[in-house]
Amino acid sequence: MNRRSHITALIGVTATMLGLALPVAAQTREINFGFISTESSNNLKAAWQPVIDDMQKATGLKVNTFFAPDYAGVIEAMRFNKVQLAWMGNKSAMEAVDRASGEVFSRVVNVDGTQGYWSLMIVHKDSPLKTLDDVLRNRKDLTLGFGDVNSTSGSLVPGFYAFGANKVDPSRDFKRSVRSNHETNILAVAGKQIDVATVASDGVDRMKIKMPEKAAELREVWRSPLIASDPLVWRKDLDADSKKKIREFFDTYGRDAREKENLAKLTLGGFVTSDNKQLVPIRQLELARERGKVDADTAMAADDKSTKLKDIDARLAELAKVN
Repeated sequence: MNRRSHITALIGVTATMLGLALPVAAQTREINFGFISTESSNNLKAAWQPVIDDMQKATGLKVNTFFAPDYAGVIEAMRFNKVQLAWMGNKSAMEAVDRASGEVFSRVVNVDGTQGYWSLMIVHKDSPLKTLDDVLRNRKDLTLGFGDVNSTSGSLVPGFYAFGANKVDPSRDFKRSVRSNHETNILAVAGKQIDVATVASDGVDRMKIKMPEKAAELREVWRSPLIASDPLVWRKDLDADSKKKIREFFDTYGRDAREKENLAKLTLGGFVTSDNKQLVPIRQLELARERGKVDADTAMAADDKSTKLKDIDARLAELAKVN
């Protein structure tokens, strides 16, 4: 036994005799960071990786990225604790909060400092369609690119404001309706493979950076009310030390030129603290949509319909009290 080993052994024996615990080398914590599939996983990974690298250095956490083919994949991964942190849209964040022990802790800020984005309806620049009314009037002859079922701007918001308000069912009333992510729908419109699509405004902004020639082929025919910017969600049971490090990183990221350049590739300017209250408008939209379906159901018994409508109205009233 060499001198160092001998001293170590003596320390261990002494500590054991005194009932003391020896310090254990700190293990690097690992977290899995999930990303909703707004575009191809390769593009998302390339755009987010510089931020992830900085996050690992700043927090000391090993950050693994997780991509799924649809939004539900990230929600389910969080539900089973395969993902502890995720970038989501408001609709998918609501599902994560309700079903996957999720909690909103931050939200993105746009490059211009605003904290919101829009759902857009786009057509090819050469399309004869000029307005939402044109789309609705000719829907039986059109192919619609609709968003993921858990997409706020691709599905929920246009489903309520553009289609529901006009008593149009996007899945049945068009010649054909296909669901895909924002990037795929944008490229399909640009390539004249589909006639019209619902997409996120920041998805179009990203396309202007990545493939400006494709973005130049698009024309907007409808824009929604402003939607709160995308939230960051973590599992509520993530350990407090990791939460503290993650929050501090996002609260301060984007202050120097290099970090601003990294965020600019994501069409972002930074992050600000948020919480589950930012999901209230989305909950109201979901309940309003549910109410419309119940009210229009002619096969439902009158008593059942009355009970369900009262329940929905009560839930809407409770949400209205949230500040």
